[in-house]
Amino acid sequence: MKTGGKHYEFGGVPGNLLLIIFLPLIVYYLYFCLRYNHGRLIPAGISGKDIRSFLSNIVPTGRAFLTYGVWLGFQALLQIVVPGRNVLGRKLEGERRLSYRMNGLVSFLVTLGLFLALILTGVINPLAVFDGIGSLMSVVILFSFTFSVFLYLHGRFTVSGKAPTASGVHNFFLGYSLNPRIGSFDLKLFFEARPSLIGWIILSFLYATVQYKTTGAVSMPMILVCLFQFVYVLDYFLHEEAILSTMDIVHDHFGYMLCFGDSVWVPFTYSLQAYYLISRVESLPPWAIVLLVLLFAAGYLIFRMTNLQKHRFRQDPNRTIWGKQPEYIQTAQGNKLLVSGFWAWSRHFNYVGDILMAAAWSLPCLFASLLPYFYPLYFTILLVHRERRDFNRCGSKYGKDWQRYCQRVRWRILPGIY
Repeated sequence: MKTGGKHYEFGGVPGNLLLIIFLPLIVYYLYFCLRYNHGRLIPAGISGKDIRSFLSNIVPTGRAFLTYGVWLGFQALLQIVVPGRNVLGRKLEGERRLSYRMNGLVSFLVTLGLFLALILTGVINPLAVFDGIGSLMSVVILFSFTFSVFLYLHGRFTVSGKAPTASGVHNFFLGYSLNPRIGSFDLKLFFEARPSLIGWIILSFLYATVQYKTTGAVSMPMILVCLFQFVYVLDYFLHEEAILSTMDIVHDHFGYMLCFGDSVWVPFTYSLQAYYLISRVESLPPWAIVLLVLLFAAGYLIFRMTNLQKHRFRQDPNRTIWGKQPEYIQTAQGNKLLVSGFWAWSRHFNYVGDILMAAAWSLPCLFASLLPYFYPLYFTILLVHRERRDFNRCGSKYGKDWQRYCQRVRWRILPGIY
């Protein structure tokens, strides 16, 4: 949508307002379906007692506020005190480059180790934490909105020059500042990974523990879901600096969209499969286990190898790809657009890997409900939308060079189809 000649993303101001209102409602609805509707998306046989219980369960409690405060504080402490390499990000306006501390891998492993130790020693009662998930969800939703207000005000009083747009609603939704910081502590990078990705895995592992406590076993589908998701997040931290060249860090401002997505959407919706499997202790035939592992491995290899090709090309444009000198289109802006290897197949072939991995950790839930497939369906839509945003941004930035690139690399994501 355009207002006064300015392109407003995500449906403009009306779309932004709808997303601000409805995103939390979607998270609540998914939780309701999991806890009160046997994992089905369409309500069936819901009683007034269920609705009253649901409303009671999502009321924020002092324990939930304390839990989330300790969680955020601990992750921030790890970000500050854990040693790590300092890496420079991409060039921003004025040729400046921000420095980032890459200590996510150690922080991730320390968090998991401490969580498991507290579970095994009985300090944390997984059933009590599980019973309070609805309340915790409400606390995090309240935090994401409050913190988004802080980000908006912080941007207004610290960013010099014009506001990103003339709309306060749009600036609140998409963010006022590109890289808001408190001292050297980068808020966007922190929330992109620590409360979100680590929180996602902690919740999935919590649900696996609850399954064991309530059924006496951890099912093979649960093991596969947790294993695949763990490998995915572990890979992120093994290649942590790669995020510094992503759209989120380089182009997107930090506002409600990213804040809610990082704080609420990622941990509470990406862990849906593990929650769904808590009461479903089912086995899988060996052939299905092998196929699921192969599907995940294929997706992971595509995702990792594709991204590594581009990362290495940015570091050294003369490094060979598949034994050949890489081909690229030199733009007038000075950037080089890679057209070799996987990047000759499509403009975002890495997204194919993402979608395959998402399918791999949803398929163990089998087919009694569509709810476990919410993530791959949503994520596919997200990636297509992200590709469109990137297409428009690059078209404006590179002009005729981008047209040449698109003529050379015809397919957007999946060769021969899209």
